[in-house]
Amino acid sequence: MIQAQTHLNVADNSGARELMCIRIIGTSNRPYAQIGDVIVAVIKEAVPKMSLERSEVIRAVIVRTCKELKRDDGMIIRYDENAAVVINKKGNPKGTRAITHELRQSNFTKIISLAPEVL
Repeated sequence: MIQAQTHLNVADNSGARELMCIRIIGTSNRPYAQIGDVIVAVIKEAVPKMSLERSEVIRAVIVRTCKELKRDDGMIIRYDENAAVVINKKGNPKGTRAITHELRQSNFTKIISLAPEVL
């Protein structure tokens, strides 16, 4: 579960390395975000000479969480880190790579089609 002030790794090659969640987009007072939710984040660490810079406010979709997620078939998935993919206002990714199966249900098909592997 991701909440405000949570630090996340970036799972794509957009130029950012680490994000900090500022706000969860969706319902007004939801305290936590899960896989497939969109958040507003600030870039805490970035690769030099890339399009994204440190302290820039962006949108991102969560692709991995340390908190376990139970699928409908009974399988429980847990990752070692919290991670997100940087997106633009339309929901298209700024980089490429990495994704989980739950994003297909959240209508992020562009991110899934660019990923080399869907977990």
